[in-house]
Amino acid sequence: MSPIPATIGDFSVLPVSIPPLPSFPRSALHYIYVRRNVSKVPTADDSRRLFLTNIPVDSTDLHLRSLFASLVGAGRFESVTFRDEHKDSESPVDAAPLHAVRLLAAHGNKKRKRDDAEAAAERAREEQAAALPKTWTRTLHPTGSTAVVQLADNKSAEQVLKAIAKLHKNKKYPSWPSPEKVPKLGSVWLKSHNVLSYPAKDTVQAAIDTFSAMFARREQEAAEIAKRLRNEPDEDGFVTVTKGTSRTTPASRIEAEEARRKMLEKQEKKKQELANFYGFQLKERKKEEQAELLKKFEEDRQKVFEMREKRGRFVPES
Repeated sequence: MSPIPATIGDFSVLPVSIPPLPSFPRSALHYIYVRRNVSKVPTADDSRRLFLTNIPVDSTDLHLRSLFASLVGAGRFESVTFRDEHKDSESPVDAAPLHAVRLLAAHGNKKRKRDDAEAAAERAREEQAAALPKTWTRTLHPTGSTAVVQLADNKSAEQVLKAIAKLHKNKKYPSWPSPEKVPKLGSVWLKSHNVLSYPAKDTVQAAIDTFSAMFARREQEAAEIAKRLRNEPDEDGFVTVTKGTSRTTPASRIEAEEARRKMLEKQEKKKQELANFYGFQLKERKKEEQAELLKKFEEDRQKVFEMREKRGRFVPES
């Protein structure tokens, strides 16, 4: 058997011993490739992050936490982010109709950051309540999946890479852990999936009711914004044409006349401001012209005075 390389390119090779299973009663070596994480947008935490590829398909947070603890001791591992989570996880519930999303994004009320944070937290709670129950107790990753591990500090990341290099010298490869808190796979996993695929009627009804309430509220907010936009002309005198599933009655003649009067007042005020501005410019220009005429008059008078002085000193020949 050819020796296991310590590195391949920028990656350090981490051999992990997979314990025997009832379906495969022999141990096997699995290779995880580790290197420093390189983000597209550099952050302050890049120095303490490691990029892992070819992780085992049954990897969880507890598996990698135990694995790194066997390499550098407990307390160094902080968190892990699996890169395939955003693909496999269900998309968040969006109870807002499309026209409501556009109107709220373009013309929604501007709130303070604190209000925005509270609204986001409340919306996250509602979306969680509106989501249907999960049907799997544990997620499996595709072959060759990747993950980013965040450690306590830069020194911990260096120690992990040094520990991996040391494994190739003493040949004492760590075993893939089997945490007790992780749900079991196999037939137990499939049986639990079969049970979770048929949730209780009350649970499904509660999720549907929450979703419907969120949808109705967002649609009502969009309808109020659409009604306000239909009654408020812009600076050029145009009224925004909006579309929605919940339509309100058009503005009455009185409301339209009032909106037109406000628009004309705004235009008249703008013209007056411009006229005042131009009047100020004309006054300034007249002052400059008068000052220039006075300057030229003084220069001409000085020239005439000098000419008279020269003429008075003239002595004809005898």
